[in-house]
Amino acid sequence: MNKAILLDIEGTTTPITFVYDVLFPYARVHAHEHLDDAAQLALKLEHDLDLAKGLHPPPWSGGALPYVHWLMDQDRKSTALKDLQGKIWQEGYRRGDLHGDVYPDVPPALERWYRAGVDVRIYSSGSILAQKLIFSTTRYGDLTRFLRGYFDTTTGPKIESSSYSTIASVFALRASEILFISDVVRELDAAMAAGLQTSLAFRPGNPPQPPNSYPTVSTFEGI
Repeated sequence: MNKAILLDIEGTTTPITFVYDVLFPYARVHAHEHLDDAAQLALKLEHDLDLAKGLHPPPWSGGALPYVHWLMDQDRKSTALKDLQGKIWQEGYRRGDLHGDVYPDVPPALERWYRAGVDVRIYSSGSILAQKLIFSTTRYGDLTRFLRGYFDTTTGPKIESSSYSTIASVFALRASEILFISDVVRELDAAMAAGLQTSLAFRPGNPPQPPNSYPTVSTFEGI
């Protein structure tokens, strides 16, 4: 058994439909409630960068909200956006509007790995807050007790090998001792380049991926 397992969320531990049909629409509806000064400052810095890159975001004269919606429409892995979404979802979970969702094979696998001494952590483009909220509010109970750590875009992009080298150093293990499971081939390419073991999550509803030679997993039962 691997000494450590690094898991993606969307399409790996959690149905894609939960993210796109529940979380994202909820964040869009409630974004205006959470645009405090700190959020607007972070978003304005990214807006200025987008202007400098010639990406043509909505004019800031319309306020931060049109820019937030623009980022959402592009599914941008924006740190400012992900932080904002995490705070929106936190309130949604607190109100009872939201509950975390994972595949049925995930809770027993997390517990099995935990009891076996496997170091299991999460790497997602969603903020660390958003990750914890998903795993702490499932119908199976609080699953965060089985997880030792979380990584998000502040570690680096998921399609760059340097991000996985950084993660391996945090694990304090050789990269080859870590198994990364994701539904996105480009992420697996980056992880493999950093020396990690890799498997492609093949869950219902996941979009097709480019031809590849990665071993596939449709359940965590045999891992």
